[in-house]
Amino acid sequence: MSYETILLEERGAVALITLNRPKALNALNKQLMDELTDAIRRIEANDAIGCTVITGSEKAFAAGADIKEMQSKTYADVMMEDFITANWEEVSRTRKPVIAAVAGYALGGGCELAMMCDFILAGDNARFGQPEIQLGVIPGSGGSQRLTRFVGKSKAMEMCMTGRMMDAEEAERAGLVSRIIPTEDLVEEAMSVAAKIAELSRPALFVLKESVNRAYEVPMAEGIRFERRVFHSLFAFDDQTEGMEAFIEKRTPQFKNK
Repeated sequence: MSYETILLEERGAVALITLNRPKALNALNKQLMDELTDAIRRIEANDAIGCTVITGSEKAFAAGADIKEMQSKTYADVMMEDFITANWEEVSRTRKPVIAAVAGYALGGGCELAMMCDFILAGDNARFGQPEIQLGVIPGSGGSQRLTRFVGKSKAMEMCMTGRMMDAEEAERAGLVSRIIPTEDLVEEAMSVAAKIAELSRPALFVLKESVNRAYEVPMAEGIRFERRVFHSLFAFDDQTEGMEAFIEKRTPQFKNK
């Protein structure tokens, strides 16, 4: 597939996906989400890539789903085409780590896309929000669920009920973003972080990602039991031997992802 609404480039072991609909503030339409889904699948199948960064422009990560595309749809339309489910979930399913580098507006579907990533690095001009209620609907791509888990019921309820935007500092305090970076340095810092992650043992990263996500889905005792079993499983990999030998020998490990 050739891409028109995203840019995909590889820098070493890191893939950089840039949302690229500048005239629409990167609004997420079907074409963009189809292309993003295809890109994520290509990255997942590419053994040379260990981590992905998704970003937009300095003005907007993504200002929401494309309202012009949605406005005329009926209930029968959205149900029969499995709207959103059909081509929005790949970011949340990929096993490889994904970092959202968010500058400017991340609203509605843009906020939801950022939350699908494994963590968010925010430019100091970032703004997050779920304004769907102002259109007579509610978040449809996990916003009411993921935002509540990140920032708690009270703040999520207020934001979803009023459409209020949260700036980068509030988002960091609330736990939505991991840290704030000067906007002009955001993408390069995200790429640097991704490059460090990409050097690590891929089997360990896979089960780490699954373990952290499991914390939101099961009781604590079950989550700890799962973590213990996958921790044990990593002793079957050469990377565990290499990592611990390198620590003892005071050298940098050379992981082979096996």
